[in-house]
Amino acid sequence: MIPNTTGPRTEPFLVSPDGHFAEIDLMRLQQLGMITHEGGRSGVAEDFRNIKRPLLRSARGVDSPPIHHGNLIIVTSALPGEGKTFCAINLAMSMAMERDTTVLLVDADVARPALLNVLGVGASPGLMDVLLDETLDLSEVILRTNVPALSLLPAGRRNKHATELLASGSMSRLLDDIASRYADRIVIFDSPPLLLTSEAGVLASQMGQVVLVVEAERTTHSTVREALRQTENCRHVSLIYNKTQPFTCSEPYAYYD
Repeated sequence: MIPNTTGPRTEPFLVSPDGHFAEIDLMRLQQLGMITHEGGRSGVAEDFRNIKRPLLRSARGVDSPPIHHGNLIIVTSALPGEGKTFCAINLAMSMAMERDTTVLLVDADVARPALLNVLGVGASPGLMDVLLDETLDLSEVILRTNVPALSLLPAGRRNKHATELLASGSMSRLLDDIASRYADRIVIFDSPPLLLTSEAGVLASQMGQVVLVVEAERTTHSTVREALRQTENCRHVSLIYNKTQPFTCSEPYAYYD
């Protein structure tokens, strides 16, 4: 269960001139209640430790045969405002703390990209640019960050044919490349809401695992069912119940043996 966390926006940092490095504003993420390497133990950190474990096991085929594209994980929601970007970033940060894992966090909300702004990173070429320009290699738009095991793939330029591009053979080949280029890499896609755009359903159909974020006390059962219907082509769907009220205690995080 993830507590509601919001905060003011700040002006984004600029990407460095070489175009391959981005400085994530880790202090700002801490102020927003999000996970960072220096953040220590917290309820949110513990929640995402529990959330990531079955996803990693499924991606690696620990308990059963590996899932096709199991290391491609899309984080989405039925409607806007349910916290999918908050969950995508925290999941990526938590997975990047694993000793044997690298993470690529992709802003796949190509119509309304917000991921880089939350991270405090300036706009940069990305996913859509690679799909539009066959001469552009994926490695040219991936950004290394000050979190050693975490890289970013921005959404890139907007395009009115985004749905068709995401459903194209070029996208399928790109996903195959992303999934297989590095054996230890987990790729997390911050997706548009399923019931708001057609891009989300197209993306979900090509993923190995889907994480559906559901806002507590707001999203109706019928809305969740309709969102799940949009993910019928993916057999591995998990739900995060987000924005729950935290337990009250005298310490920021506490547990009992």
